[in-house]
Formats: sequence, structure tokens, C-alpha cells
Amino acid sequence: MKILKFAFAAAALALAAPSIAQEFPAKPVTMIVPFAAGGAGDILARLIGARLEPRWGKPLVIENKTGAGGIIGAKATAAADADGYTLMIAPSATMAVNVSLFKNPGYDPAADFVPLALAAQTPFVLVVNPDVPVKNVAEFIKWAKEQGGKLSYATAGPGVPHHLFAELFKSMTGVEMTPVAYRGSLPALNDVIAGHVPVMFVDLGPSLGLIQGGKVRPLGISTKQRFAALPEVPPIDDTVKGFDAASWQMIVAPAKTPPAVVTKLHADMSAVLATQESKDDTLKNGMLPVAPMSVDALKKFVADEIERWRKVVKQAGLEGTM
Repeated sequence: MKILKFAFAAAALALAAPSIAQEFPAKPVTMIVPFAAGGAGDILARLIGARLEPRWGKPLVIENKTGAGGIIGAKATAAADADGYTLMIAPSATMAVNVSLFKNPGYDPAADFVPLALAAQTPFVLVVNPDVPVKNVAEFIKWAKEQGGKLSYATAGPGVPHHLFAELFKSMTGVEMTPVAYRGSLPALNDVIAGHVPVMFVDLGPSLGLIQGGKVRPLGISTKQRFAALPEVPPIDDTVKGFDAASWQMIVAPAKTPPAVVTKLHADMSAVLATQESKDDTLKNGMLPVAPMSVDALKKFVADEIERWRKVVKQAGLEGTM
């Protein structure tokens, strides 16, 4: 009798799944942003929400849950009802780095979330003070090795992309550099401009105008894809084969969200991100659009990124230090 009851329950759920997907969303959807308003994730969440709302006929409410390097927002999302009505837009630090950087982040990015869409990538630029006597990546590597390990580089803090991209560069080139941590991109960049620190990896948002104004010299872009606003800046991969690094933003839901709802969310987000309007807005905000990926491919991407950055974090001596 119990077996029959379970069979009937399973059949009922299977029949209900298409109905759930068709009716979703029946109320406003909340998207948690684990960082402050004005950042890349917040900008993307609002751009995506503006396109999903007409499609859904329901509001997408942005909720900034900040603190602890994105951990507070991630834990809140993981603990939310798995019904599709609580989502998160998570940067690569939250999804791929914190699990190695922190002793106990309180969530497992691979197990606690189901990925819905990779929204965008943020390329970084390797920049130097204009007085540094190099014009390209190859010349920089040669010059840096001549400094006998005395070279320093600026970062926006320990474990952030500015830091880890430089550590990846070191591991692939044999260059020796010591990190100097600042409270954000702009203070670090200002010291590069002033000549106190000669070099850094910096995101395009705060640096694009300064690069175009000649305040710092760009040597290479961190992604294999060039950036339209800096077409003359080649990928670092042109010189350091295999170098490919970007901060990225991913939309996720709690892991036990019903498959039918996951399918609808994935389809709707893929559709709005694929529009030319979305691509243009992404580029205007210093980010690169990303080709659509299946949910399974996104899961593999997250697993690969966790392992990739675990190695870099360990090499940098940062594993479990926070």
C-alpha cells in the first residue's frame, strides 16, 4: 500500500511540474546581490530585471545583502525556499574562490545552488605606470625578471581578482612580485598612477577613462577576447599562452528548486541575455556578454573554476586564511 501511495505521489508531482512552470512566476521574484549597490552584479541584476519583468508580468526585486565577501548573501540564498522565488547573482569570488579562501564559508557553491545563467564576464587589464620602460607584456616579463624579486604590485585586497590574476600571471611566467593590498581598485590604481607601485591588474570600470587619458599604460587584457573600448590592447594570451582570467557573474537558485522551474528560469534568462540590447548594455558597463550554456555545462563550469582557483589560492598561500 505504501508503495502505491508513493507511486501516486510521484505521478502527481510529474503531472504538476509542467503546470508549475507555466504558472511561474505567480508573484514577485527576489534577486539577492551579495555586494553593495553600484557594483557589476548590482548593475547586471537591474539590467536583467528590466527585461524579465515585461516577460513575466511580475516584478524582480533586487535585495543587496552585503558583508563577509559575499558570504552573507550566499548563505541567505542557500537557506531560502527552493521554489524559484529567491535567486542570487553571484560573482566568481562567491562561486569559485571563497570555498578555498575561507576556512568555513558556510555554504558549498557546487552543492547548495543550481546555476541558471552566466550573465557576463569582466575583463581586467594589466597596467603599469607610464614611467615603467615597457610597452607590451613580453617587455614587462623581461623587465620584471630583471628586478631581482623586488617588484611589487597593487591589489584591491587579498583573494580578490586583482590579486589572484597577478598570482596566476606569476605562476605562468616565473615573474616574482609582492602584493600590496589597498581598500579597493581606485586607491590601488591611484598609487600606480603616482608611481608608488608600478603595476596592477585592474577591472575596466574604474580604469577605462584613466587608460584612455594616458594616466596608466595598458599592456594586455586578461581575457582571450579583446574589449571593444580598447581594441589596440592585445590579450595577454598572445604572449602567455593559456592565460585567460575574468571575473564573472552567475545567476543561481537554491539547489532543490523544482526542475521545471529551473528549466523555465534558464530559458527566460538565456533569452533576455541573448538580445542585442542586453549585449550592448553589458559592453557599455565594462563587461563582456557570454554565449548561452546549458545548466549541466554551467555546473561543470563552476566545478572547473573552483578547482582552477583553488590551485592559485593555495600557491599564493591564502588557502583557509580567512
